[in-house]
Amino acid sequence: MKKSYTIDYKSNDMRLDRWIRNHLGKIPQSLIEKSLRFGKIKVNNKKTKSSYKVKTSDQIVLYNFNFKEKIIQKKIKFEPSNLIIKENENLIIDNNNDFVVINKKAGISVQGGTKSKKNLVDIFAKSKIFEGTRPYSVHRLDKDTSGVFIMAKNRETAQLITSLFRLRKVHKTYLAVCHGELEKNTGEWSNELIRYDNNKEIREKAKTIFKVLDKNSMCSLVEMKPITGRKHQLRKQLFAIGHPVYGDQKYSLRNLEKGLNKNLMLHSYEIKFMINKKKYTFRALLPDYFKKLLKSKRLSFSNF
Repeated sequence: MKKSYTIDYKSNDMRLDRWIRNHLGKIPQSLIEKSLRFGKIKVNNKKTKSSYKVKTSDQIVLYNFNFKEKIIQKKIKFEPSNLIIKENENLIIDNNNDFVVINKKAGISVQGGTKSKKNLVDIFAKSKIFEGTRPYSVHRLDKDTSGVFIMAKNRETAQLITSLFRLRKVHKTYLAVCHGELEKNTGEWSNELIRYDNNKEIREKAKTIFKVLDKNSMCSLVEMKPITGRKHQLRKQLFAIGHPVYGDQKYSLRNLEKGLNKNLMLHSYEIKFMINKKKYTFRALLPDYFKKLLKSKRLSFSNF
């Protein structure tokens, strides 16, 4: 089975993976990447990458592949690992009728995505904690960031907590170990962060209040309270001032030691909010690898 398509001028300069989804439906990114890698999708009779920008008159050929059939099979076969669920149930900070608060481990995504086979929403979908309902993700936390994370148990609570985040009525505190000694011990970072959406540059204002808890000539332990919630905000802001987070593979300086630490030293430590005049405060214990680095770098943090 072979299907061939010719790019028209309207699709010119569009990413190949986006073109595939626009024309063939919501194909998982992982499936697109695999098909490209094995030559089941070719452009002008050549293997290419998903980031390739299609051009007018390009020939896109699909070889022996039924996307819809593969997607259905994947959904039927998926079963969250009971071992992973049990492991994460031991990290519950609070569990009530409306939401559950988790101390998320680093390396687990919040939701499914391009490279995330293991994610909290799928993991907890069949947990006893969500029996009779399903988990609702109400905010973001990077895959490699550990710490406090909330999942709602019903749509009403999900909408309520999401609106609190949008109105900036949820107050989060992060801890990070960053390279070098920060000059100021307290202050505010307020700048514009740049991100790209389909090659379109987007500038967003970002604001964070920070406090240095301990430092030496090698590194600093920083407490950060983001006012805005931009993607990778804290990591980008520390990188911008020349003090990237230990273990950050994306925002790092070339002259720093590589392989010094495999874990991202960024932890969502505390979250505060109010619902129906009731105050909620939740804290997540530091991971062992975080405490180990603090000890090795002689940084002091009293609230272990």
